Amino acid sequence: MPGFRFRLLWAALLGLLLTGCSGGLQPVETPDEFTPPPSAAMQWQELAAVREGDWFHLLNIGSEAFDWRLRAIDSAVESIDFQTFIWDLDAAGHRVLGHLLTAAERGVLVRVLVDDSFILDADRQLLEIDRHENIELKVFNPYKRRSSSAVLRQVLNAGEFHRLDHRMHNKVMVIDNRAAIIGGRNLADPYFGFHEEHNFRDMELVLAGPLAQELSAGFDDYWNNDWSFPVAAVLEQRGDLEMPQEVDLLSGMEHTDHAELTFEERLEAWKQLAATAHEGSAELLLDQPPEENPADEAEAPVQVGQRLIEAIDAAREEVWLISAYLIPTGEFEAAIDRAVSRGVRVRILTNSINSNNHLTAHSAYRRHVEHLVRLGAEVHEVRADAEDRALYIESPVSNKLLCLHAKALVFDRDAVFIGSANLDPRSLHINTEMGLLIDSETLNAELRAALEPDFSLSNAWHLQLNDQGRILWVSDDQVLDHQPTASYMRRIEDWFLSLLPIEEEM
Repeated sequence: MPGFRFRLLWAALLGLLLTGCSGGLQPVETPDEFTPPPSAAMQWQELAAVREGDWFHLLNIGSEAFDWRLRAIDSAVESIDFQTFIWDLDAAGHRVLGHLLTAAERGVLVRVLVDDSFILDADRQLLEIDRHENIELKVFNPYKRRSSSAVLRQVLNAGEFHRLDHRMHNKVMVIDNRAAIIGGRNLADPYFGFHEEHNFRDMELVLAGPLAQELSAGFDDYWNNDWSFPVAAVLEQRGDLEMPQEVDLLSGMEHTDHAELTFEERLEAWKQLAATAHEGSAELLLDQPPEENPADEAEAPVQVGQRLIEAIDAAREEVWLISAYLIPTGEFEAAIDRAVSRGVRVRILTNSINSNNHLTAHSAYRRHVEHLVRLGAEVHEVRADAEDRALYIESPVSNKLLCLHAKALVFDRDAVFIGSANLDPRSLHINTEMGLLIDSETLNAELRAALEPDFSLSNAWHLQLNDQGRILWVSDDQVLDHQPTASYMRRIEDWFLSLLPIEEEM
């Protein structure tokens, strides 16, 4: 999402100038629709016979997450509910689209809800997808004035900045009301390690059991919200855009590797997954969508953030905070202070100046990092050239850079959180978020093992204080007294942005 937060900053400034403008988009009422009951198909009954109740499997590696996303779509018999912040129609996005279209062709009801932040050149493709009789596509909190230019679209809609500032950051896919995938990955090449230059280290879960019905109910809340617009109603705002007669929806699919399975092979894969998965009890953390206007302060989505603070306060021995963008709010920083003060070990993993794809977010983070280090929190910053980045990036990797995108928390030895929420004001107070807080000692142990390499000095900088009380960036082969970037101008830009009063928008 390069430049997204910077564009929001300029839109905020323009919004202040254009506050008096009228003619903003109004919410739309559509008939309520709900996910069908859990499928009674034989494959799901056979899966339930392997393991009853809820179970969880960690999707730590992008290629495995991609395979299970397609495998889940191919397993659908009756319904697919798919909610995402970003859906790029690149190689990965096209491949998923192909499987969704195939599912729709065999009679599966496919509902897709996507945020409008990054719908730019995909307008025609989205209209075409929506034409299929078994596919419904909605856009959350859309821009009224459309443009293929991100900057121009921000300018055209600057008068509605306060509404458009509130985005739907949720990511979940539910299959047949029986199984689901939830976590931090958007639907685009970098989130699965397929991009030619920049890729993300991310985290998700695939799960099955009664919990899938809670996720479906949450999806329905957003789907039936008045700020979820049918795609045709959104895109007709562009006067130059007509319903396409023919669009090549499936180009570009040849660039991702995925082994297609027969029905029998797929069912066996599900059974093996269930047999080795983690049992546990889960609490769905879900911000409520706006009832009236996303710009209203009373509509601020705070449910996820408040519950995470409660979980930190309940920790007895250890808390790990894994967040792509770490800009602790006052309440969150106070929770970290309380944890350290009562003897809880706090380990933090976030992006360094080189690995962060939002320099504005890093500039806000640097205002907090010295306090966190002096407090006694163990702060680590991901190296863009991490030695083990081949774990998360498809080969060849020599010229490819790594960026942290995972959102995960570890509490003591028995609980974890995996979801869409970063630990910053945007996730904790502005955007809607979701995730699962799970009690499971075995899942906790696997997540710890999966994350441990990310903390190593060959993969992350460890921030420490020298004898003079200044921060050092320590790796396996270097000790720096300044931020680890070879670009002096980038450090100057980072310093300048840190002076701007924009933290609450980051």
